[in-house]
Amino acid sequence: FLLSRGINLEATIPFAESDIADRTRDQQITGPVFSGTTPGGDEIIVTAARARPGNDDTPASASTVSARLTRASGARLTLDADTARLAPAGDMATFTGDVRIGTSTGIALRTEVLNAALSGISGNTPGAVTGTAPFGELEAGQMEFGAKNGDGPLHILFKRGVKLVYTPKT
Repeated sequence: FLLSRGINLEATIPFAESDIADRTRDQQITGPVFSGTTPGGDEIIVTAARARPGNDDTPASASTVSARLTRASGARLTLDADTARLAPAGDMATFTGDVRIGTSTGIALRTEVLNAALSGISGNTPGAVTGTAPFGELEAGQMEFGAKNGDGPLHILFKRGVKLVYTPKT
């Protein structure tokens, strides 16, 4: 037979008073997960440490954001950022802070701001981007990404003063 040791009715919930005050002051969701599939069969999963709803004056926001996009072809794109703001009316998500972008082809990029469409797989960086790729290191004043034709492959276009240090394979 299994018997319980009893219940401690005096035990407290393991939260600090400041955490409780922060959580009750503003509406928020801790550890939200969003997942979905595009009409083309691409899978999107977005997680965050915390999310807050928006209102008429401010867009919805999230902190410590990770996004994973897996194309129907098997190609993957990852995105990690300190914060994100969502403006559904403008079909835009803006990722800010230390924004890190990675692809299954070995490209790893960093920027401070990334704007991404909510209705499709496309976006741009209004400022500088740096990173590495299997062919070397690169810097650019701006970057755009998206499919050129519907469900076709994703293309990354670097603009405004592109510097590529090519490292040939030995």
